[in-house]
Amino acid sequence: MAKSLNAIVLLASAVCFLSLLVETTLADSRFFVEGRVYCDTCRTQFETRVSEYMEGAKVRLECRDREGGSLTYSVNGTTGANGTYHLPVDGEHEDEICEIVLVKSNMEGCDEVSQDTYLRKSAKINLTSNNGISSPVRIANPLGFMKKDPLPECAEVLRELGMIADSVA
Repeated sequence: MAKSLNAIVLLASAVCFLSLLVETTLADSRFFVEGRVYCDTCRTQFETRVSEYMEGAKVRLECRDREGGSLTYSVNGTTGANGTYHLPVDGEHEDEICEIVLVKSNMEGCDEVSQDTYLRKSAKINLTSNNGISSPVRIANPLGFMKKDPLPECAEVLRELGMIADSVA
């Protein structure tokens, strides 16, 4: 009887310890946000086959309080050779609105960001373990700086996409 009581106490202690360990792990969450930055060579505000990925572009993750909108967390990053950035993020941000914003282009002639309120160039990102996603990696939508003047081949690209009609001869 004493052996089975000891086994029950040991099992209960192990369960309590594991639940404490899981709670501590969730409280000390670490995420990684990944995404790409491109040069919008056709000024379409989305990627096309003639878009170019940008090395050396600066981005920033900003998390803001849902109520007042005050900045609660921020981390900067720079894109690598293929236009990809990888940002480490500490902690849970479940009660915040987090997004990646473009900061600075490293490509001359491709450094414009849309100022249209409805087209703000940012990618919202969910930074919590309480959403059913088991991976710590969060993938952000691609973001692009616009080229000052569209490339000559953009008319053909837009025709391929069905965005402009073929000329009638």
